[in-house]
Amino acid sequence: MPEWQITRRQALLGILGLGCASARDVTNALRMERVADGIFCRRGVDEDASASNGNAIANIGFIVGRESVAVIDPGGSLADGQRLRARIREVTRLPIRYVLFSHVHPDHVFGAGAFTQDRPEFIGHAALPNELAQRGSYYQAGLEAILGKGNAGPVVMPTRVVVDHEQIELGGRPVLLTAHGVAHSTCDLSVFDPTTATLLPGDLLFVERMPALDGRIVGWQEALALLKSLPATRAVPGHGPVSVNWPRGAADLERYLDVVLRETRAAVKLGVGIGDAVATVGQSERGKWKLFDDYNGRNVTQAFKEVEWE
Repeated sequence: MPEWQITRRQALLGILGLGCASARDVTNALRMERVADGIFCRRGVDEDASASNGNAIANIGFIVGRESVAVIDPGGSLADGQRLRARIREVTRLPIRYVLFSHVHPDHVFGAGAFTQDRPEFIGHAALPNELAQRGSYYQAGLEAILGKGNAGPVVMPTRVVVDHEQIELGGRPVLLTAHGVAHSTCDLSVFDPTTATLLPGDLLFVERMPALDGRIVGWQEALALLKSLPATRAVPGHGPVSVNWPRGAADLERYLDVVLRETRAAVKLGVGIGDAVATVGQSERGKWKLFDDYNGRNVTQAFKEVEWE
C-alpha cells in the first residue's frame, strides 16, 4: 500500500476512533441522564468506535423548552440517532425544532438522519458545510466498513449556519450559539443555556478521555479562554462524564494542551524531527488519560505542523 494511503487510513482511524474495543453491550451507552433542568445527556463509551458499540462514543443530548426541543449532536450513526430520538419522545412530545452539530466528526453527526422526519433546522458552524462536503462521504465509507453498509447514516447538511454568535428560542428558553475559530476542529460550535448556566461545548472539552486535535492547538487554547468567560457553572464535555464543574472541569485539558505546545515548540527550536517529537512530546501525560497511545502521537504531529509555521 502506498505511503499516502497508509497515512490517510491512519488519519481516518484517528478521527473515527476505529480500533480495538471491548465487547461491552451497546445498551450501556444509552442511559439518558438529567444534568440540569430540561437538559438530558447520554454518556458515550470511552472506547474507539466498533460494531459492538455502534459508534455511540460521544456525549449527546437535548434541551427541552416550553415550546420545542433542541438536539445537541444527533449521535454517531443512524441507529444512535434513532435511539436518541426515541428517548426524547419518552420525555416530551414537543416538536424537535433544532438539531445542532458541534463539529464535523462522525461520532457527533451521523445520527442526523434519524431526525429528518421532524423537519428541524440543522444548525452548524459556517465552515461545516464545506467540511462535510470534503469529508462526509469519506467518513461515511469508513463507518460503513465497521458498522455495515447502510448503517452509518446519511450525510445531512446544515440548513442554517452560525458565523459568529446566534440565539435560538425554545419557548421561554433562549439558547446561545457561538462559532469558534479553528480549534479542536475547523468548525467548532458551542452551546450555552443561560437558564441553567450550562455550557455544552462539544469536543472543545474532553474529560478523562484523550483529547484529539484536528485543528489548531493555539486556537483551542483561545476557545477555552473565551468559554471560561461565560457565566457557566457546569459543562457537558464532548467525551467524558456528562457533567463537570465549569471552569474547573477544563483544568486537565488545559494542562495537556500547554504541555504539548510547550514541548513541541522546544523540539522545533532544537531541530528535533517530527518522528522523534511524536515519540517524546507529551509523555508525562501518559497514565492521566484513557486512550492516550491512540491519540497523543497524532496530536503532536498536528501541533508540530502548526508550530513549524509560527
